[in-house]
Amino acid sequence: MAKKTVSYKDAGVDIDKAASFVEQIKPLIKATSRKEVLGNIGNYGGLFHLDTEKYKSPVLVSATDGVGTKLKIAQLMDKHDTVGIDLVAMNTNDLIVQGAEPLFFLDYIATGKLDVEKSVKIIEGIAQGCTESGCALIGGETAEMPGFYDENEYDLAGFCVGIVEREKVIDGSEIRVGDQIIGMASNGIHSNGFSLARKVLFDLEKLTVNDMVEGLDHSIGEELLRPTRIYVKSILNLIKNFTIKGIIHITGGGFIDNIPRIIPEPCQAVIKIHSWEIPPIFTIIQERGNIDDMEMVRVFNMGIGMMIVVSEKDSEEIMERLEMLGEKAYLIGSVGKRDNHQPSVIFV
Repeated sequence: MAKKTVSYKDAGVDIDKAASFVEQIKPLIKATSRKEVLGNIGNYGGLFHLDTEKYKSPVLVSATDGVGTKLKIAQLMDKHDTVGIDLVAMNTNDLIVQGAEPLFFLDYIATGKLDVEKSVKIIEGIAQGCTESGCALIGGETAEMPGFYDENEYDLAGFCVGIVEREKVIDGSEIRVGDQIIGMASNGIHSNGFSLARKVLFDLEKLTVNDMVEGLDHSIGEELLRPTRIYVKSILNLIKNFTIKGIIHITGGGFIDNIPRIIPEPCQAVIKIHSWEIPPIFTIIQERGNIDDMEMVRVFNMGIGMMIVVSEKDSEEIMERLEMLGEKAYLIGSVGKRDNHQPSVIFV
């Protein structure tokens, strides 16, 4: 008896479906293109021509990140059109803190079984995020990995490259005592702290993603899936006209671990804890989980997604500019002198 032949499809990988997926996302990718992009999607590598005549001493800045366990919420809700925005935001927001304009982005999707419709939704979000941040989506990889992921599971990772003049790199070295700290409102939890949020809301409180919770005007799942705000264009606008001494992206580690990245050794950030509006979702998590205040500000953004450090003389005008750009801005603190053994962040 002839032995039965086995194909790649029998092993769980459908090459034809993957090819169909690539064809469907080509228009989405094309919509993010910049003039520096060369070639078409589908090549082995994405091509980007850097116009060096625009810069005196260009510095390339790179970032890579994922979305974390927020993907669990998307999978529970079967809603996949916003996590791609999160993916781009987590990378491009990390570039802009150093003053770098994002140039191009690449994505990686790994899944147990390719669902073309679901994957197109993910790419729609990635394309929207690239448009919002002004960078081009020039390539990526979709890996079908049966036996490694469950059929309905997927993971995302992204990689982004930006550029900034060497003399305009923002590194916090010019921060001085008396400078002001401006907070830019977040869009909720963004993409950090979801392991704690899920522990409290789903494990301890036994909620489901479809449950309504007092204080919210929509389901808990919809609240948790709010996409991460992208601050790139607003900050690029500020950089044109103002001296920005430091920028802090409030991601994993919250206030406690992120602020010290940019505050010089002799200084400390003095944060006025009641100076901004804290979205209800954080109060819900804290009260239902009986979480300590310091744990909250170390895990979550607490309603502030980005901070900028500026001279006192510029702070009022910068606040006005941010409002014009559609950002909610709050004067949340200042830079003080740090004595020996004092922490680099204090709350008053």
